Amino acid sequence: MAISSSQDEMERLKKLCLIEAQVRSQGFRAIAGVDEAGRGPLAGPVVAAACILPDGLFLEGIDDSKKLSAKERFVLFEKIKCHPAVHYSIGIVDALIIDQVNILQATFQAMLLAISALQLKPDFLLVDGNKLPSTELPAQAIVKGDSRCQSIAAASILAKETRDSLMLTYHEKWPEYNFSKHKGYGTKEHLLAIEKYGPCPIHRMSFEPLKSQFFTSLN
Repeated sequence: MAISSSQDEMERLKKLCLIEAQVRSQGFRAIAGVDEAGRGPLAGPVVAAACILPDGLFLEGIDDSKKLSAKERFVLFEKIKCHPAVHYSIGIVDALIIDQVNILQATFQAMLLAISALQLKPDFLLVDGNKLPSTELPAQAIVKGDSRCQSIAAASILAKETRDSLMLTYHEKWPEYNFSKHKGYGTKEHLLAIEKYGPCPIHRMSFEPLKSQFFTSLN
């Protein structure tokens, strides 16, 4: 008998929860997936999310936020936010701090802000990437964790949707850059707008080509 699509999806989701299951087998219960959005753009903040999913919850359709359509991502964002057993929080670090401390340290700051804001305190962290923020909590870095681990995938969706929403707000303030379209990334359109109008307060002046064109010194 052919396996139904719903059975296929359940098998996929079970695989996405294997890392959490392994951590739970060691006695940990409040396992927070942590991910960020916005390391690469020329403008706007870096946003991190921390998300604790209850054992046994499978979120149909969940995946790395970059693999989802905008509609799919938003539906999952609302599902994660509204689930009564899910605990999540957001950390935001703006462009000024990014310029002062560099993007990696700013990303770690955003992650630590998100982790510390969780109402349910985590006892273990699963962090997307190959480096960990400085924390006393036991933690594991997971390369490509947003496509391998359900809690990190949930955090990636929360971070991406939150950041995109912020960039829409910035678009209203500085419409000449069209942040609503490229979300601050270095597209041809964005680079041409920078050449024409110069940088605005949310541009990252330590990033190229802004650094070479406009940036003289860090205070």
